[in-house]
This record gives sequence, C-alpha cells and structure tokens, in this order.
Amino acid sequence: MRTIVVGAGLSGLAAAVTRAVAGDDVVVYEAAGHAGGRCRSYVDATLDCVIDNGNHLVLSGNPAVQSFLKTIGSPDALTGPETAEFDFVDLQSGERWTLKPNEGPLPWWIFARDRRVPGTTPLDYLKLGGLLAAGPAATVADLVPTDGPLWTKMMGPVLLAVLNTDPKQGSAKLTAAVLKETMAKGGRAYRPRIAHPNLGAAFIEPALRKLTELHALVHFGQRLRRIVFGEGKVIALEFPENTVPVGPTDRVVLAVPPWVAQDLIPGLSAPTEFRAIVNAHFKVVPPADAPKMLGVVGGTAEWIFAFEDRVSVTVSGADWLADRDREDLARTLWDDVARALNLPPVFPVWQIVKEKRATFAATPEQDALRPPAKTQWQNLRLAGDWTQTGLPATIEGALRSGVTAAAL
Repeated sequence: MRTIVVGAGLSGLAAAVTRAVAGDDVVVYEAAGHAGGRCRSYVDATLDCVIDNGNHLVLSGNPAVQSFLKTIGSPDALTGPETAEFDFVDLQSGERWTLKPNEGPLPWWIFARDRRVPGTTPLDYLKLGGLLAAGPAATVADLVPTDGPLWTKMMGPVLLAVLNTDPKQGSAKLTAAVLKETMAKGGRAYRPRIAHPNLGAAFIEPALRKLTELHALVHFGQRLRRIVFGEGKVIALEFPENTVPVGPTDRVVLAVPPWVAQDLIPGLSAPTEFRAIVNAHFKVVPPADAPKMLGVVGGTAEWIFAFEDRVSVTVSGADWLADRDREDLARTLWDDVARALNLPPVFPVWQIVKEKRATFAATPEQDALRPPAKTQWQNLRLAGDWTQTGLPATIEGALRSGVTAAAL
C-alpha cells in the first residue's frame, strides 16, 4: 500500500513515520525547501548560530511527543528540570517567585505558601475546577475569575502561551483539555521540556533519517496546486512539474496550513482567524544562574529562554506587536531581558522572528470550525494542529493529528 503525505511539518512527518513503520510505501511532498514547517531550526547569518523559528515548550506528560521521539530514535532530545518548577519575575515590582507543584495528582502544594503564587490562597486554585465541565461555547472568562494574583501572576501568562489567544476569550473546552492532561495529573505530567540543542535536532532531522531508513521518499520544493477528485476519491495530485496519479489502494494525507487546505478542498470548514507569535533572539551568554525558562509579568516579554549561546524571548497573542518596527521591538524586549536576568543594558546583536499566522485563534467560535481528520473522500485524510485534535495548536496536537490521520 502507498501513502502520499502532502506537507512535511510535524503533523505530516508524524503521519509519514506512522505509515512507514507500518510497512507502507511512503512518499512525502513538501512545498518549502526544508521540513519542519513552523517547528524548525536554521542558521541565522546575523547571529551566526542555529536558532529555532520559535521557542516551543512541551511537557513531560505529552504522550504523542514521547511516542514520536521514541519512534524516530530521539528519546533523549528534550531537556528540563527533574521536577515541575516554573520561575517568574514581575518587572514592575521586582518580585520573583518559583512555582513548585508536587509530583502526584493530589495538589497539596497549593497549601504551601512557599510553593504557590505569592498573594494567593488555596481557594483561588480550587476555583479553576470550574473549567473541567466546560461546554463548547464557553470562554475561560465565563467559568473562572480572570483577575487577582493567581490570574495575573500565573494562569493568565500560562494560558496565553498555551492558547496563543487572549485567555479571557479563549475556549474553556480547549483549556480544560490541557489542564486535564497536565495539572490534574500532578507535577510529573507537566515538567517543562525544551528541545536540545534545537527543534531541528530533536524532531525534524531524526524523523527524516527514520523515513530514509524505511525507504520513504521526501520531495522538497513541490507545492500542490490541485487535487483531482473522482467517484468519491482523490484520483490525482497536480504539482507544478508533474501530476501524480493516486491508485485505488493509495491513501493521501493532506498536512498543510488551513488556508491552503481550503483552496484545495471545496467547501472545507477550517479556522479563519489566526494569532501571531513574536520571537526575539539575542547573541549574549546568559548568567550561569539564569533559569532555563522564566515567565515575565509586567513587561512586553512574556517568556525568556536561556540557551548556552543566546537568550530568546517569546510573546504570544502578538498581533499588537507584529507590525512594530523590528529594531524598536528588539530594544523593548532587550530592556525586559536585561532587567529580568540582571544583565548590563548594552544592546547585543539581535534577531526578530515574526509569525503572523502562527496558530488559529483558540476561541470557541474558531474551534467549532476545525474539521475532523476523516473527509468525505474515501482515501483523503487531514492532519494539522488546526484539525479537531481536542487540543489547542501545540506540538502535541500536531503530532496526534498526524497519527490519527495515518491510522484511519
């Protein structure tokens, strides 16, 4: 049996690896000159080092991530603390704190003042339980308080990063799904994990090697122009230089962005609103005692990541920053970094990476537009974090979507 995968982002690679391991003849077509999509690494000439196009955080309890990395021979590619610890700084007050959830599902840590958010009480955390019964139309603000120290110093920043959408307007159902798989299971399920040394080395290069090992073919620079349908099936795929016939036993997995999928598939329902992410990279060696990941309150920066040779910043839901002058933006973010990490204010070499359509807007309305993996065409399946995975647009959701499409 042959599986044709269109798109070599994480969802496409997950689908391709799944079918190749199962013994299919797999062929992958990718429009770009590289694999990885929004989860990739490259050499930046300005910084003269390898950077990721975005700082992607995963959690220890993400099953699809763990399974994928094990399958492609990269099980030790993630790094992070041995326990769930999250450092924060408030740039307005100068206050610093570390969240220290306990490992098990019974959250006794919320009763320990030195483990929880300053100024909060156990009752504040218990109110988050209102999210667990969320219906499809509810927003986060409909079900839990969105003010006070727990919101401003923890839940607001965390949910903004998870949803890449103003969390007050975010889908309570999607938020609840994440919480059920992480916080509800205890600290062992949400230890923060970062790809080491980068996303490409952890996820993309090993996946491509695995596909080569299994005799799969990967073609770059091949943008799909048209899907030819006939008798309830896909019968051909038209690329600029050739048309690929789709045989009666072939299957096709379409793992492309939603706006591309809508151009290719008549009447496809898909998200239509998107949110930006802005990342800044600074060529500076962080202090030896700098946290690997630092949450920022009261600044423009939201999360600061300390690598061996650079410091990176991520701002989610960043539509309000996406059109700002690059150098002005870099200086603003560097000011936050210097204050947060106690660095000299000397402006270092920098790079700004803007992803204006980084993810779909994780609102109830947009979530309702997400299609399932199965389509009305017998041999066509959809993959992507924008399909109906039950999760926001995350690495975990992208990988699950690829596996789901491949298994149908």
